[in-house]
Amino acid sequence: MYIGDYLARRCVYSGNDIAIIDIPENIPFRYTFSELNVRADKLANWLKGNGITKGDRVSFLAYDSIYHYDLFFACGKIGAVFVPLNWRLHKKEIENQLRITTPKIHFNSEEDNFKEIKEYLGRCSQMPVILPLESVQQNSLKKIIETSDNKPVTCESITETDTACLLFTGGTTGTPKAAQISHKQIVWNTINSNLGDVLGTDTFLNIFPLFHAGGLFAFSLPILIQGGKIIQTKKFDAEQVLNIIEKEKATVFGGVPSIFQLLTSAKNWAKADLSSLRYCMSGGAPMPVSLIQKYRDEKNVVFRQGFGMTEFGPGVFSLPSEDAERKAGSIGKPNYFVDARIVDIKTNKPLPANSMGELVLRGPSATTGYFNNPEETRKIFDEENYLHTGDLAYVDEEGYFFIVDRLKDMFISGGENIYPAEIESVLYRHRSVSMCAVIGVDDEKWGQVGKAFIVLKKEEPAVSEEEIMDYLKSNLTKYKTPRYIMFKEELPISGAGKILKKELYKSEE
Repeated sequence: MYIGDYLARRCVYSGNDIAIIDIPENIPFRYTFSELNVRADKLANWLKGNGITKGDRVSFLAYDSIYHYDLFFACGKIGAVFVPLNWRLHKKEIENQLRITTPKIHFNSEEDNFKEIKEYLGRCSQMPVILPLESVQQNSLKKIIETSDNKPVTCESITETDTACLLFTGGTTGTPKAAQISHKQIVWNTINSNLGDVLGTDTFLNIFPLFHAGGLFAFSLPILIQGGKIIQTKKFDAEQVLNIIEKEKATVFGGVPSIFQLLTSAKNWAKADLSSLRYCMSGGAPMPVSLIQKYRDEKNVVFRQGFGMTEFGPGVFSLPSEDAERKAGSIGKPNYFVDARIVDIKTNKPLPANSMGELVLRGPSATTGYFNNPEETRKIFDEENYLHTGDLAYVDEEGYFFIVDRLKDMFISGGENIYPAEIESVLYRHRSVSMCAVIGVDDEKWGQVGKAFIVLKKEEPAVSEEEIMDYLKSNLTKYKTPRYIMFKEELPISGAGKILKKELYKSEE
């Protein structure tokens, strides 16, 4: 048996230890590994008794909670495939993803807007059996876990290449695809994470959404597999996060730069005790040095930075805390069992240090492909089995990698390649800028020009468009300077905390 029954195996070593602290609101619920294992056995037996077999998909739509873990571990016990869906999506997008993955059973929350989605799906043809989470019905997920048989169940025929989970790619720029997360990918990511200082003694506060690679697989699974502890919140709330870190003595916390910026604006930031943290992990975009320094000076918190993607890892690169300022903007070096190189976009030939090209990756923590999409799978792997990330990057003479931008985000103005991330990095150094995003918009003369969307810090003095433009002109060459500035109260944010540029593009149509 290849290890798909992660909980039963962990219970051999630490069954009575706390595994997950679930905080749906403000009251924490604590579960040991043994208690989690019993819940997963009950759910797995019910799924098996209702026709779910190895390879069948079971989908899920709800805010983050213990139920995500219940269903993931239950599916692993019988060789089924867990399909968590993005609760930020429109109901028709949810319908489309169900048609792509064809689950037999779909669990759907009935709170807030989920009820409308459930009713809509119920009117659609060829949908899976749709069941609730916590209603009084006998077949709700809660009732199933409470009442089903808890005899041990496992799937002896699981192999390393079998799929454990389908995760839809972020979709911040293009059409999402369902990436296959195999058991092999989970295991090798755990090994890479451990070698990169993610330990079984850690307590990790998870605010990454559980429909996202960062939520389930960046820290949560590696730490649980090693016997550590996960604190799970329902949704991100800056004040709550600071309180939890202090009360539960979290040792690791992760987020994107916008999350760390929001924490500093919380009303309890000044009094928050973050001394339990070994480090914070930032990813998704370059972490502003000023923000790193603020955490260091005010809270004695150090940062590691990294890079991951749904289709690989997701733990791919790591930058140690001692290099956070010296190598600001770097994603660090590849994790132990990851081959990485920069190749020419046209020829696919490796490039020397400090040459910009596409980042490609190879190793055992790569996806096995996109579900029922062989054409897109072929596109991402080359003849040497390197996965093409779609990221423009370079590696310096010391072996540190830097992401320049997404290939899809780059635009051409007057024949020159413009990389929004470079402009955004300059904007983040302005004392009044809290959040920003730059996109290319159509222009009759130049083809495209830049437009910067900016959210200002409330605690700083007001600043005008003209002042921002003068600042940009003093830090960027003329053709890189955005033509337009637009101040916003907020920017569209994905469940993972990333800025959704596709929504900004839509606003310009």
